[in-house]
Amino acid sequence: MSIHRQYLMAGSDMIETNTFSGTTIAQADYHMEDDVYDINKVSAEIARKVCDEVTALQPHKPRFVIGSIGPTNRTASISPSVENPSLRNVTFDELVEAYVQQVQALLDGGSDILMVETIFDTLNAKAALYAIDVCFEDHGYDRVPIFVSGTIVDQSGRTLSGQTGEAFIVSVKHSDPFAIGLNCALGAGQMLPFMQNIAKNTDTFTICYPKRRPECHRTLDPNPLVVSGLEVYKKGDNDVFCNVGERCNVSGSRIFAKKIINGAFEEALAIARAQVENGAQIIDINMDEGLLDGKVAMAKFLNYIASEPDIARVPIMIDSSNFEVVLAGLKCAQGKCIVNSISLKEGEEDFIKKAKIVKRFGAAVVVMAFDEVGQAVECDRKFDICKRSYDILVQKLGFKPSDIIFDPNILTIATGMEEHNSYAVEFINVVYRIKKELPHAKISGGVSNLSFSFRGKEALRMAMHSVFLYHTIKGGMDMGIVNAGFLTIYDDIPKDLLEICEDAIWNRDPNCTEKLLAYAESHGGATAKSAEEEEAWRLLDVEKRLAHALVKGITKYVVADTEEARLNKEKYPRPLNVIEGPLMSGMSTVGELFGSGKMFLPQVIKSARVMKSAVAHLIPYMEEERLANLAASGIADDDADSAYNGVVIMATVKGDVHDIGKNIVGVVLGCNNYKVIDLGVMVPADKIIQAAIDNKAHVIGLSGLITPSLDEMVFVAKELERRGLKIPVMVGGATTSKMHTAVKIAPRYTSPAVHVLDASRSVVVVSNLLDPNNNVDFALDIADEYEDLRAEHYEGLKDRKYYSLEKSRSLAAKIDWTAPGKTYKPKFLGSLVYTNIDLASLINHIDWNPFFQTWQLRGKYPNRGYPKIFNDETVGAEAKKLFDDANVMLQDIIKQKTLTARAVVWFAPANAVGDDIEIYKDEARTEVVGKFYGLRQQAEKDSDNPEPYYCLSDFVAPKTSSVPDYIGGLAVSVGFGVDEKCEEYQKTHDDFSVIMLKALADRLTEALAEKVHEDMRKDHWGYSANETLSTEEMLQVKYQGIRPAPGYPSQPDHTEKETMWKLMDVANLTGITLTESLAMTPAAAVSAVCFSHPEAQYFAVGKIEKDQVVDYAARKNMPLDVVEKWLAPNLAYDTD
Repeated sequence: MSIHRQYLMAGSDMIETNTFSGTTIAQADYHMEDDVYDINKVSAEIARKVCDEVTALQPHKPRFVIGSIGPTNRTASISPSVENPSLRNVTFDELVEAYVQQVQALLDGGSDILMVETIFDTLNAKAALYAIDVCFEDHGYDRVPIFVSGTIVDQSGRTLSGQTGEAFIVSVKHSDPFAIGLNCALGAGQMLPFMQNIAKNTDTFTICYPKRRPECHRTLDPNPLVVSGLEVYKKGDNDVFCNVGERCNVSGSRIFAKKIINGAFEEALAIARAQVENGAQIIDINMDEGLLDGKVAMAKFLNYIASEPDIARVPIMIDSSNFEVVLAGLKCAQGKCIVNSISLKEGEEDFIKKAKIVKRFGAAVVVMAFDEVGQAVECDRKFDICKRSYDILVQKLGFKPSDIIFDPNILTIATGMEEHNSYAVEFINVVYRIKKELPHAKISGGVSNLSFSFRGKEALRMAMHSVFLYHTIKGGMDMGIVNAGFLTIYDDIPKDLLEICEDAIWNRDPNCTEKLLAYAESHGGATAKSAEEEEAWRLLDVEKRLAHALVKGITKYVVADTEEARLNKEKYPRPLNVIEGPLMSGMSTVGELFGSGKMFLPQVIKSARVMKSAVAHLIPYMEEERLANLAASGIADDDADSAYNGVVIMATVKGDVHDIGKNIVGVVLGCNNYKVIDLGVMVPADKIIQAAIDNKAHVIGLSGLITPSLDEMVFVAKELERRGLKIPVMVGGATTSKMHTAVKIAPRYTSPAVHVLDASRSVVVVSNLLDPNNNVDFALDIADEYEDLRAEHYEGLKDRKYYSLEKSRSLAAKIDWTAPGKTYKPKFLGSLVYTNIDLASLINHIDWNPFFQTWQLRGKYPNRGYPKIFNDETVGAEAKKLFDDANVMLQDIIKQKTLTARAVVWFAPANAVGDDIEIYKDEARTEVVGKFYGLRQQAEKDSDNPEPYYCLSDFVAPKTSSVPDYIGGLAVSVGFGVDEKCEEYQKTHDDFSVIMLKALADRLTEALAEKVHEDMRKDHWGYSANETLSTEEMLQVKYQGIRPAPGYPSQPDHTEKETMWKLMDVANLTGITLTESLAMTPAAAVSAVCFSHPEAQYFAVGKIEKDQVVDYAARKNMPLDVVEKWLAPNLAYDTD
């Protein structure tokens, strides 16, 4: 009571009961289930008593009790077992039962408000809200306000079960909460954008406790149908047609039915996934089949879907003629579903009963045009039933009109029975009437019913559906249950077929049925099944077929051929023998061809894809054999790694997210019979070391692109030494070098640490490190070479002369700031976010040269660069093939919207103060909101070199000049979507597509940076409004101004990104974030500070002396050792 009283006397309006875990489910851990009612009631009574006392003292300010209802320690949406995605450790009904008891006790104890809080699984919350409604409706409790508060787990803004903030709102909005909000899981500052998102998408009060009271926000448009899976889908009256995927229906798809009846639920998921990929915004699921327990099948399949975010992101339409099956589905879906369907067929009482249950779950509902008499056929009767249903739902039950979806019965035409010929016309007419007279209600229908009499004539059915939809959509039909991949474009239908279909739809020709049949018969040959092309190599024996497939990168037959080899027990008694024999033989050929320059990296990666598919097929058989051996004799099975030349652990070190080069090295090593275990990106040292120990690694590969990764690699080497490991280390990545490895890494580790220039060298290095006849000599050679490099490095430090910081500053660039036209005022100050970026517009800005370098294709003079590389006699043909593959994927990325582009540009008033640049709040230039710190060149230049000693601040007008100047910035990425798509590729062992996608994302991101910078120069800043550079000239930096990035030569300090992110609000506006090592994520991202002065130019700071580092650390107010760590590659002195 004392704690409650202190909060109330400090000004709190409301206090929560101490009942967060007050359910029988949560208390079962403590064997206190029997005490749950008392726990909740007494807790509420205590809070009630204190509130009444304080209200009596301060009657002008009444205090309220909030009954706290937590999420329990179980989740209804997520399986506790990775092996069984459909498993749940709690059911919806169990949750409802527990919550009803808690809610009754809280209300009996005097709670004024009920708070369903800390929601990490929306399905749990829906059970709590369902229980609250049961108490109000069925147990006679007076209604009290409801607060709903979710919690998000990270900066993605999603709940633990995967929902976006908008989807969470849609899923709980049916409970008519007084306020919706979030618990401050990430801290108040980080919560701001997510709270803004909540406020933008709801018309209720919003809460973010304990730091903020509810606030009122705008009322949203009430008209759209709004449903949700993990993400929201909105369908307004004027929005485009919604495709409801139809193939997850045991009545309508024999393939789906067979998989479900056989219990192959994971295989059935592929059909759902295909529907989503083909454009279905909602998927319809139906389990009405005589051989199935529909309730069990519906629940199990929905639980499987919940484990697949790429499917679960779209809303579910739960489709059944058995309402018990519908209920089973509603209890498994955390999002706002659509129930398909209810009708007046069993009378008004039954209709109202089912509708109330649907509303209690917060679902939208499909209403069929049936009544007590039967199915409506004519337009007038269809409408009368819909109008009657609409009035009951809206006026009696309080349904939102936009949550009502009418299905006025699409019936089969052209059956040969004359009375059926008008069914399409009747449907079209009622669509127009519903839209006119039943405001905001939606219209749907099962489109495939229309052509049911032509089953097997698929080209004909596609045409009929497209013509029908063309006319019904014009009339206002909102959605249809269709096979999203089974439609043709209206204008692409052959003229003769189009005319017959139009006549059939509009019932204009009594002979249209015969004409449709005749058309189907005469055009049947065009769609008859075609034999697969028999290539000559398919006639070879299985070993040669496998070798051919591996060398040529052909996956089409590899599983079948691998199985054929496995079944030949005489040749291959064990599955492992197939790997050791024909598969390794084929990969050896690949390795030889690659090593001799007769195959190139893109081809090798395609070969690896084939190999992975074959091995994936054999793994279950090898595991089965291993278990059988253990069961039979208790003797340990053969070492699973014995078939490999060695085990290599690969990792991008902690803080770094770049992995294209690492992936390529992994593929090349895999093609040479090394087992590669890729730990991914941002991997801490302890995880790398533990993985090496657990997997008995022979070599560890460390990768990194940003300069802080160099220091992390040194740390890994020190940790390996401290732990007493003797595993050789390979070092690679864009910022690594042989010199850095020799000077900084190798001395920290007594075992070999070897720099690898590129993928083609990795095999040579690993094979030498593991060759028992050669590894000692190889390690000694490396040690001698690195000793020479270290001597050269330290000798160079002695020989190189550096000016003092004071003298370097005296030799800074001298710019006449009094001359006109040297500074330029932008059109706006602050940030501008680019939205709806068309990736096709970036293609002309792509620099293809780094793309070919990624794939290690390098032409020789005079054919070094793009497009001359295509003429190179060695790599030209493969470069052209790779380029063509890239463009195919590029077009697919654009068409499928695989990747999303985001960008922000920013301008601010600025002036230089010494080596730094002050950023001002506004044109008054009195309040400094940030400062970019600069580093100046110190290495002495040749006496005949008149070039200044540059610092970036030289290109901004000094504060002392009284000249108002400005600075710009940009941050862009086309990396959103890369990881999700790569996961799909990896499931099919498609390393080629993984690397290709990441390489293209990099190219598109750089292209977007060029495009955005061009916009800044020509429009936003406008200092080069008349610029007319070609793409080639732009890539050669022939424009005015520069865009250097922190962490690169002109300012090598990555910590300057933190200032950029703060000033530009990059993370909130674009979603581009920084790792602890200040790498940008997504990995395909570019940021820069932009300068407009005509004399601004790129330069490299190079090595700097300690006097500047000490001065720089003092200006930045950072510890010297921290600054030295970030600037390690640029230090002209040794810190050890």
